[in-house]
Amino acid sequence: MRDRATEGLTIGALATRTGVHLETIRYYERIGLVPPPARSAAGHRRYGGEAVRRLIFVRRCRDLGFRLDSIGAMLGLVDRQAVTCGEVQEIVRHHLVEIQAKRADLARLEQALSGMLGTCPGGDSAECPILDALMREPGAG
Repeated sequence: MRDRATEGLTIGALATRTGVHLETIRYYERIGLVPPPARSAAGHRRYGGEAVRRLIFVRRCRDLGFRLDSIGAMLGLVDRQAVTCGEVQEIVRHHLVEIQAKRADLARLEQALSGMLGTCPGGDSAECPILDALMREPGAG
């Protein structure tokens, strides 16, 4: 059954409906995340309900920090109609490991910056231990 509310959407209407900027939609088409749409007699893009669903999926994945290659891999599973929960779980698990590593990196950065701030007297001092620390060669005192 066809959804008349999503038949023949212009790129602007699709952007409004999905919350994805129209230049981003064009980019997603170029890299294959969204298939090229049908064209009107005048050559204008016309999108259907599947484009709405795909773009909402991509936007939600991007909101969760997934890389475009991971999103493409999940969409590829859907397109093959051979998706298994285990395959999707593996992609999500890999993404979670990346997030955990980034969080650990951010904690190290926070500790380093806090340490630098702790050495700085602030005020009108001409000597700045923060600049000194940033200019020091790695491994030097």
